[in-house]
Amino acid sequence: MSQMNTPAADVSNSKIPELHELFGMGTDGSAHAMHSMQSHHMETGPHMKMSTLRDPKPGDEDRAQQVVEAARKVAEKYEDYRVALADGYKIFLPNLPQKQYHFTNYWYGFEAGQRFNPEHPTSLLYEKQGTDYKLIGVMYTAPKKATEDELDRRIPLSIAQWHAHINMCIPPAEKKKEMWGPNPGFGLAGTIATKVECKSAGGKFVPQIFGWMVHVYPFEQKAEDVWSVQRQTAAHAD
Repeated sequence: MSQMNTPAADVSNSKIPELHELFGMGTDGSAHAMHSMQSHHMETGPHMKMSTLRDPKPGDEDRAQQVVEAARKVAEKYEDYRVALADGYKIFLPNLPQKQYHFTNYWYGFEAGQRFNPEHPTSLLYEKQGTDYKLIGVMYTAPKKATEDELDRRIPLSIAQWHAHINMCIPPAEKKKEMWGPNPGFGLAGTIATKVECKSAGGKFVPQIFGWMVHVYPFEQKAEDVWSVQRQTAAHAD
């Protein structure tokens, strides 16, 4: 699988404290942001964008299959989540109930900002079953500034659709609790979706949270299930 040079990484070691602060390792704002991503339909809303599905090109299926095979190899290695933890993956917001838990390797996230290595997914996706975790897939990332042509060179856009979380208004400290109420204005589940609205409400506007992301479910048998957009967005649905 060829590798592609891209702009600077979006998830680097230097940004880990910033991400923890924003998404809330211990803050109301962080937990709400992830809760919003897990519990609301955003695929057609103002807080999520999807890459455009393209017409197939010769070689697309073969390139995509190479990614699936690499993803399956990684997934088989980390079916026991303890192996993932031992290899440097960290659970993102472990105490927040989620449909899918992201075990993230921040170094691989840094690497993904510079080149694509299908053997190094930024995150492993697990479902919690009691006190255990069941691995269901992997997640690859790309820089915020990546063009769709660059995304296509990583994984063909005739087969996979990447997603990004966008237009988040972070509330001022005195209004953080408002994100937890009904019909919130702030956050990724909020009604505020423009910089003008956010400024008027006293918030901080973030055009895009993290880089581009795509989920791969390599244990599935059918291509439409391996690259399921429905399942990808359902991870953020009611």
